[in-house]
Amino acid sequence: MNYKTVNGSAEDRFIEKKSEFIGYIRHTDNEADALAFISEIRAMHRKATHNCYAYILRDNNLSRHSDDGEPGGTAGVPIYEVLRKEGLTDVTCVVTRYFGGVLLGAGGLVRAYTKAAKIACDAAEKLDMRAAAKLELTLPYSFYGKIGKTLGDFDTRTESEDFAADVVITLYIALESVDDFTAALTEVCNGGISIKKLEGTEYNFG
Repeated sequence: MNYKTVNGSAEDRFIEKKSEFIGYIRHTDNEADALAFISEIRAMHRKATHNCYAYILRDNNLSRHSDDGEPGGTAGVPIYEVLRKEGLTDVTCVVTRYFGGVLLGAGGLVRAYTKAAKIACDAAEKLDMRAAAKLELTLPYSFYGKIGKTLGDFDTRTESEDFAADVVITLYIALESVDDFTAALTEVCNGGISIKKLEGTEYNFG
């Protein structure tokens, strides 16, 4: 299954009418990870007025959100909607608010929590994870210059190139492209290339 997530953690913050909003996002594989992250942020900001959150997980196809005392629908849902619109999964976003004494109103809260979640997402490194195959190509030097266009025509990521008796290239390619890629290389090299599938895996094509 192909999916998009974030690598590690990220954060960003801003001030809106004297209230400080801090958006945090982290890659979380399951609900235990998500809850641990939420607890970590709450512990870090014990004096904050609110620590609102949302998470979306592939594990059990689970999603949750919380307004943490803000008026219903003004915090958790906006955070969740940002994650959904960004197409992210296996992520948890927590937005901490320190109230500055000026009421924002329901619309202002929705905009502020949306912005906090969005800037946290923007600060994070995105991962475009796809089902992939790791391939080992073995070919004579005479064919090395001929396969460059084919490698460029397909979305491949080269891990290593070894120049010994033959050229040995190890690379990753999206699983659905393996058959077409193999056929194209075989044609370009007139059958003079060995293509070995080493393993199936997930790989970041971002």
